[in-house]
Order: sequence, then structure tokens, then C-alpha cells
Amino acid sequence: MSIDMAQFHQVFFEESFEGLEIMETGLMDLEPGVPDNEVINSIFRAAHSIKGGSGTFGFKAIADFTHVMETLLDEMRDNKRDVTTENADILLRSVDCLKEMLEAAQDGDDADENRVKEHQDELEQELANSGGSSQPAASEQPPSVAQQSGQSAAAASKGWKISFKPASNMFQTANDPLPLMRELRELGDLQMETHLGSVPDFDQLEAEDCYISWTMTLITDAAKEQIDEVFAWVEDLCELEIAPLVTEEEVVSSQPETTTTNLPVPQRREEDQGKPKVDRRKNDRRGGASGGGAAATTSIRVETGKIDGLINMVGELVITQSMLGLLGELIEEKQTVTPQDIEKLRDGLMQLERNTRELQENVMQVRMMPISFTFSRFPRLVRDLSSKLGKKIDLKLVGETTEVDKTVIEKIGDPLVHLVRNSLDHGIEMPEVRVAAGKTENGTIELNAYHQGGNIVIEIKDDGGGMDKDVLLGKAIDKGLVSEDDVLSDKQIYELIFMPGFSTAAVVSDVSGRGVGMDVVRRNIQELGGGVEIDSALGVGTTITIRLPLTLAILDGQTVTVGHENYIIPIISIIESIQVKPEMINRVGGQGETFKLRDEYIPIIKLHEVFGSNPDTEIDLSDGLLVVVEADGEHIGLFVDDLLGQQQVVIKSLESNYKKIEGFSGATILGDGSVALILDMPGILSLNKKLQKQSKAA
Repeated sequence: MSIDMAQFHQVFFEESFEGLEIMETGLMDLEPGVPDNEVINSIFRAAHSIKGGSGTFGFKAIADFTHVMETLLDEMRDNKRDVTTENADILLRSVDCLKEMLEAAQDGDDADENRVKEHQDELEQELANSGGSSQPAASEQPPSVAQQSGQSAAAASKGWKISFKPASNMFQTANDPLPLMRELRELGDLQMETHLGSVPDFDQLEAEDCYISWTMTLITDAAKEQIDEVFAWVEDLCELEIAPLVTEEEVVSSQPETTTTNLPVPQRREEDQGKPKVDRRKNDRRGGASGGGAAATTSIRVETGKIDGLINMVGELVITQSMLGLLGELIEEKQTVTPQDIEKLRDGLMQLERNTRELQENVMQVRMMPISFTFSRFPRLVRDLSSKLGKKIDLKLVGETTEVDKTVIEKIGDPLVHLVRNSLDHGIEMPEVRVAAGKTENGTIELNAYHQGGNIVIEIKDDGGGMDKDVLLGKAIDKGLVSEDDVLSDKQIYELIFMPGFSTAAVVSDVSGRGVGMDVVRRNIQELGGGVEIDSALGVGTTITIRLPLTLAILDGQTVTVGHENYIIPIISIIESIQVKPEMINRVGGQGETFKLRDEYIPIIKLHEVFGSNPDTEIDLSDGLLVVVEADGEHIGLFVDDLLGQQQVVIKSLESNYKKIEGFSGATILGDGSVALILDMPGILSLNKKLQKQSKAA
């Protein structure tokens, strides 16, 4: 029976990408000089796991590349080589290259051979420059077993006798003895003796268990360390003995039920049968994605405690279901319903509601991941870009354990990268400028995440030069975005940088340009159901605050009525709801109606007009309610007929089930089975502006 190893590829890739993160984080933590043993060992173990897995699954190029990295790391952990900024940088660049190789293998593609060779040559050059090599010098090698027993070194150099007994569960851990034997065969002439004594009767065979063991004779000049390295991946999954050969005649000892084989270890079956070599990796794509590597993960590692919680809640549901089922049978037998029956039914339904809500919360917890998965990319980003820009910048990460929905984690990364790069490029000043302003040479960027209500808040703070609101306003006037007569608050001025193409950068660098692409950043955040705000002080720094829902699957919504239809407004967008009095209304020529709320004039959007509901009915604003919401950094009042209540709703995608409709972010099914559309605040604002233009044109 053969095992298709491709079924284990996804787990290998996921663990390898996690290993790359461990390596990168560890290399960032290394200080020049003697390495921290704990850190360097964690880096080495991650590299070793990637090398072992890639060798097992047939990704030889990855295994070879990682082997060179591992050699350099091994010299560092054995104190044969000091940690320097140069070799740490080389290893970081190699981690980037290794990531590209893994992503290519995951997508069934070939890696860029020239780039791989360039980085491998760089690693080997670093080893050669310091006199390092993939093998220790002869004078440094520990005495072999043969030398310790008084036998000649010449006899030991003839080869090795290897006794290899895999654990019965080796196949279940995605390990296979054959790739190990192929590696041994590359070291020399391999002869094998197969032991079948542990094979049980046919009716006791377990298809996934390993019953065979081997005694092997390897004629080679390879050192014992090289043999150990072959079995390092399975050293905890086998009984292994490696002893030097004394004479060529000492090959095997006779044992019952054995088969002696002097043939080479078989190659892949396709080659043996004369068939073309098949690259099974092409069928190994995450979630059907055509690319993207690690970004398109389709699985989550879940703590056992969360699974136990789910199991307990399912048990509670079963008990409640049994209680309600028994009550139904009793009522059916009696053919009548008593007040006591109604009370029991009400209690059962209340219990069912509690169980369902708790089960929902537990299920959502399964999707939650610490935001450190996103934050972990920024130490490397800040390190590389600050060096490139000639700046000294410290990065502070706060609230890394704050948990967010997995989908939010995956989609918020790119907007955060853009904002951090902006702070690096245009926020933090050059060291000499900071010193002249009475600041420290080192600037600080802080990423902070925390829960607030039912949302997650992410802050990007810098202690740089801040934004000059006069410059921002002047640029906006020059571009015709606002007029000189407009009176804007500080917040509204800072919001100008989110307008398409708006920028105050005199020179657009290849790192960033504050304002360039910020409209895309805000749009991406809004697509996640969130919002972004800016607060800045000239000479002090800038704080960008992002508010997001904890999950994209369920939202807290306010149900409203417009005409004969119900709609959902996300609670995260609502500021307040008020009853409008006639004296609060002001009509602005050509721009519709506004109302004064405290010291702010807020435009009114009549959803009846936007949706085309009751077109022949005159709308009296005093007959309904205004829901004040935030959209694109400004406050607007949505006129609705009535508020029906707040509830959690499950979001259904319009785009995947029907088509994308401007003004709506999705739909949900209400308790009575009817469908309610979920309003998208920026989309509603855009629709209203189009409606106003059409009215003016008419």
C-alpha cells in the first residue's frame, strides 16, 4: 500500500510559514556578539524542521537551501562564529528567499533559480570568509566509537552499520522511511536487510501502522554527524543505532524471517515504472487559490479549551432539545395545553436561547486569533526601512494578545503596512532634525490594539513632526477640493488626506507618500465595516485610530423602517438617534436640508428618496426620526420612519449570492424569515450625492 504524501502538504506549508516567522523574529532579537543560546536554538530548530519536512516531501531545493542556512546557524550556536549585523542580515535575506521558495512550491511553480543561487552563494561565501564549512575540521571532530575502543580510524572510515526500527505510528506523523533511505544512498553504497518479524497476522494488520525494521550497511567516507542528520527528523519516532564498520565482511547478522536486499534503494515509483515524473505539488493549493502563498491559509489552530467549551455547549443543547421534545410528546398525548405546559415551554425556549447565544459566542472564539499575527511583520519592516532612510526608530508593540476574527487579521495587514510606512517616511524626522527640535535621536512608532465595546481599536502613533493643518488646507484649496470660504474643523482638515490623490509630499519616495493611496487605505478599512480617524499636533506627532468589528460574520445592528421595508444600520456607525423639531431644520440652497446638532450643522439624507420608496408621498421630517451616523469622516443624518430595535445579525454576502449593489454591504435574514439589507454608510453618502447632481441637472 502506498501513501499519497500530497495530503500532508498543507500542514507542512502552514508549519513552515510559522517557522519562518519564528526565524525572522529570532534574528531580529539577536544582538551582535555572542548569541543568546535560547534565541539561536529556536531559530535553528525552525530551520531544521523546515529542512526535514521539505526533504520528506520531496522539495529537495528547499532542503538544500535550508541546509546551508542551518550550517551557518549551527556554527553560531556552537560559538564557532559570533553574531554580527552582517550575518544576521544575510540570514534575514535568506528567510525572504526561503519564503518565496515555499510559496512557489505551494502553488506548484518553480522558484527563481537565479535568486535562489544568489542567496545560497551569499550564505556559502559567509561560511568561507570566516573559515566555516559545512563539516568541522578533522582536528575538531570528536573521536569515533571505533577510535575510543582502540580500533583504527581507517577501519571506521569504511562505513557504518545502521539499525533502524521505526515507531508503529511513524506514517501517522506524515513521515516515511523511504526518503531517509534515499538520502543515505546519496552518501555512498547502501545495502539493506529487511526484518519482518513484527508483522502480525493479516486480520490484525492496521493499514496506517509500520511493522518493518531494517539493518543497513552504508559504505561511505561520510562522518557520523551526516548520518545523524539524515535521521534527525525522526529521531523521536524510531529506535536507532549507528556503529562504525570494522571489516567489509561485517554486514549483517542472521535473524529469522528476514530478507536480504543488495539492490539500491528504490527511487520514486514513476521513475521505476518508466512513467514521466509527476509534480503532485500542482494539486496542493490552499482553498483553490492561484497564488498568494502564506496569505491564503484555510485552517486555524484551536486551543483544546475552546473545543472543550464547544462540546459542553452542544451537550447543553442536546439536554434542552430532549426537554422540549418530551414536552411536545406530552402535549400531543393530552391533546390539550395547560398553563403549566405553556410555562414549561417558555422556560425551555429561554434556555434554548441562552444555549444558542453561548454556542455562538464559543464558535466565534474559535475564529479569534491574537493580532500578534499581524503585528509580527512590523519589526522587520521598521528595521529595514529606518536603515534605508537613515533614521533611528524604535517600534513599540502593545496589546499583541488582543484577539480578532481571523478574516480581519488577514485583511487589515496591508492598510497597516501603508500607515506604518507613512509614519516612517514622513512622520519621524531625521536624527539631526529631532535633536535640533529638542527631541531624542530615536523616534518612536507605537502600534496598540485593544477592545472597546464590541469593536477592536488599533492605533498607530508616532512622535514625529505631525501634520501642518495650514499646509493641508492650502493644498486642498489649490486643488479646488474646498473653497477659501469654507470653515473646517481640525478633524475635517486632517480628513483631507483621505481624498483621492491628495498629497503634501514635495517628493514622492519609493517608500511612501503621505496622502498617496490613503483613499485606498480608508476604503479597505470601510470594507471591513470599520472607520479611521486622524489626530495630529505640529511638532508633537500623529495618531491614526482604526475601529473595526471583532468579526465579519456577525454584526450588532439597528433595525429601521423606511417605507414598507426594514433595513439594518451597523451600530458601529451610529452616533445617536433623535426626534427632529421643525425649528432645528435649515434649508441650504441647492444642497438640501441640514439640522443643527449642538454646534454642528449636519446634512440630512432622506432614505425614502435614495431608495425610491413612496415617491408620491410628501415627507415631513417631524414625522420620523434621524439616525446620526459617521460616513467618510463626516456626520450625516439618515431620516427613517421608525426604529425597531437592536439585534445581532448574521451577514450574508450580496456579491456572492446576487451581485454587488452600491449602498449595501450585505443582507441578513430576520426572525420572521424576511430579508433585510445592511446599509453601507459611505455607499449611501455616494448615492445621495449622485441623486443631488441629477436633481441639479434636471
